[in-house]
Amino acid sequence: MPPRRVGRPAACLAAGSAALAAWPKAFALAPAVRGQTASSVHAQRPGAAAAARTAVLAGSCGVAFGGLLTVATAATAAASVRGGQRSIRRMAAGTEELPEPPEVPEEYPPAVIIGGGRLGEAFANMGLGQDIIVRRGDPFPADAPEGPIYVCTRNDDLKGVISMVPESRRDDLVFVQNGALLPFLQEELGPTSPVTVLLVYFAVAKKGEPPLDGKTDTDPRGLSAVNANGKWSREVRWRLTTSSLACRLLREPHFTQAYWEKNIWIAAYMLVGALHEGCKVVDDLIQQLATAVSAADPEVRWDQMLLCDRLAAYARSVAHFPTAVKEFEWRNGVFYDITKRAEAAGRPDPCPAHTAGLKAVGVIPS
Repeated sequence: MPPRRVGRPAACLAAGSAALAAWPKAFALAPAVRGQTASSVHAQRPGAAAAARTAVLAGSCGVAFGGLLTVATAATAAASVRGGQRSIRRMAAGTEELPEPPEVPEEYPPAVIIGGGRLGEAFANMGLGQDIIVRRGDPFPADAPEGPIYVCTRNDDLKGVISMVPESRRDDLVFVQNGALLPFLQEELGPTSPVTVLLVYFAVAKKGEPPLDGKTDTDPRGLSAVNANGKWSREVRWRLTTSSLACRLLREPHFTQAYWEKNIWIAAYMLVGALHEGCKVVDDLIQQLATAVSAADPEVRWDQMLLCDRLAAYARSVAHFPTAVKEFEWRNGVFYDITKRAEAAGRPDPCPAHTAGLKAVGVIPS
């Protein structure tokens, strides 16, 4: 055993659609596409559940963070009782773990870590002190160890990073970025490449600080997940769990479901938070995006009430982080592509609230 280190589409609800379609008129928009925090973004539900989903106005209980409101006040309201009997089933994405991933050496060799920022340094600190960090402008080391290659750069740098890594080593790549990476990776590396993809649910507030795990009241065992068919999935899980961070090893279709769930969280909470108002329906937006994903991939399905619960819980766990619509191609852009494909086929927009919000913040034409 390796040495251990003690160490983190198509229908929408009428109420949500009507409320969110009015965004361009109802919001006083700032020029920047930045706004509150994820948890001040929460929702009103019709009927008995309204009390559980109503967020207080941003000015009354948002957490100040560099002049912006942070992610957590609206999500706090989501923890209340929704009325009626709740199923005790937990349909959390990817509750089935543990297919055996490809074999790797019993003792994991040191890693190459591309990117020396907050995340790159955090992954290096999870190791045993023998990893090599490749910083901006550095070439790929000729004497690189035969271990995983963690890519801890911005999404827009990924193409250049892949081209820098020798072709014979590209199966060793481990991607940790947020956003819809899978289509890009399939195009760049091929659909059968055994690269490893980690869905990161921990945060590093400042360089050098220990990661804060995204364990929540609905998922106290943690949410970070790695694709089980990734070559270095077990090394990733070892690196995280020996540093007191959760990591689930997920087979298909559970990993793809977890991948979409993380992207829905980013698209929904960042967009609503960027609209600079305190009380908005976010659950209906989440349900539109989830329905659109399920229509495109029938193997990916959710109990949508529990989905909204989990995403609200995660927002509460990162309450101090500000919201912003950024890296559009990688985040909200993948859902806007679903809209464009539907409209090109003569079908209604499956995500009208999302489209209205994007227009309101000015990232697509009105």
